Amino acid sequence: MSSPKTLLIDGRWHAAQDGQAIDVIDPSHAKVFTQISRGGKADIDLAVAAARSALSGPWGRLTATERGRLLMRLGELILAHAEEIAQLEARDTGKPITVARNDVKVVARYFEFYGSAADKIHGETIPYLDGYNVSLVRVPHGVTAHIIPWNYPAQMFGRSLAPALAMGNATVLKPSEDACLSGIKLAELAMEAGFPPGALNLVTGYGHEAGAALTAHPGIDFATFTGSPEVGVMVQEATARNHIPCVLELGGKSPQIVFDDVDLDKAVPVIVKAITQNAGQTCSAGSRLLVQENIYDRFVARVAERFAQVRVGTPEMDLDCGPIVNRKQRDRVQGFIDEAIASGVPVLAQGVLGEGIPGEGYFVRPTLFGRVPRDHKLACREVFGPVLSAMSFTDEDDAIALANATEYGLAAGIWTENGGRQARLAQRVLSGQVFINCYGAGGGVELPFGGVKKSGHGREKGLLALEEMSTTKTIVHHFK
Repeated sequence: MSSPKTLLIDGRWHAAQDGQAIDVIDPSHAKVFTQISRGGKADIDLAVAAARSALSGPWGRLTATERGRLLMRLGELILAHAEEIAQLEARDTGKPITVARNDVKVVARYFEFYGSAADKIHGETIPYLDGYNVSLVRVPHGVTAHIIPWNYPAQMFGRSLAPALAMGNATVLKPSEDACLSGIKLAELAMEAGFPPGALNLVTGYGHEAGAALTAHPGIDFATFTGSPEVGVMVQEATARNHIPCVLELGGKSPQIVFDDVDLDKAVPVIVKAITQNAGQTCSAGSRLLVQENIYDRFVARVAERFAQVRVGTPEMDLDCGPIVNRKQRDRVQGFIDEAIASGVPVLAQGVLGEGIPGEGYFVRPTLFGRVPRDHKLACREVFGPVLSAMSFTDEDDAIALANATEYGLAAGIWTENGGRQARLAQRVLSGQVFINCYGAGGGVELPFGGVKKSGHGREKGLLALEEMSTTKTIVHHFK
């Protein structure tokens, strides 16, 4: 078998220089169905050089309006090829086809949003001494490195690259080896849209090889990474050696805080979906259910009833959950469940496996645990699977203490009809995003996203991402 050409470098598709490849496994059937190139340091060197060259070439000479048009054109092409991309995304990740189709709509929206914003980032004039004209302008970092995860590979392609390209950076993307087929197709469409060679480069490969080489490369000027806190430390250490700034999004253990005046009918389905969507493989998944003690039994019973109806299947079955992305992750999630059961934590409900699903697939039953002890690992560790931990609290102070009692701070949900309480808790909860009587808000391309504590730093999405993907230059003109 010839080595696959899945490396986009300087506008052309290449195989890895050493000819090595990585098997791509369908998580629903645990079978190899294609291969990707196993890029390494030598390939990263070429990609970074191509990006650097693009900055002084046609890409660097484009106006902001012209860059915006390219992004908008890519958004149009994504929608024109939506079903093809969704089918790649579903098979590669195992997610239900409806979820994959929605992800494709969202990635198109990223390029629409940032394409239309590209020429609307203005500078400032600073009042200064007599005889001086001082302006502050925004300029691209230069070459930006992007390492994205496997849970939402299509969405993350747009979330990470669109603002960087809008601001005029030349980019190098390293997608996850576990799910990158949609990203490869999106990169093909970027070439069709007319992006100059080197503006967008893509290197497939392992994180410890291609990813490590990219973040440590002296030729990059900025980096973004989404993944685990442990790898985030390594990324930050690597970029720090070259004094390169970075944005890190590193996961969460997000609370859903439910008070006794909650609208049960509204809250229950949202709370269940917030942990079961994408099989719980979402950084901002609402994985902790914190319920006021005087309604705990009644509310959690309603959640359990709904939880027991969650169905798990293959992408084409189009149920509520698909499989976990790979065997290692499946075993990790199942290990959390088994260990909690063995330690005596009550199981209140479990979802059902769809009839006829492949026995060898990486499936787990979504599980709701009740009365989880506050010091149990389920209460503080990120499972990254469809596992919900229910706990109780007494009053607002206790709710905040419990909500903030993890190392993470990515998102939080507050469920109450009391306006004063909504305002108080939104201020006190340590979280980058707070949702009141809702959760997730439909993807929220426009909503700045990022965390505090070990959930990382910096912001993606929204107009703030354009600031992250650029820096300022102060120009002082003495005209006397």
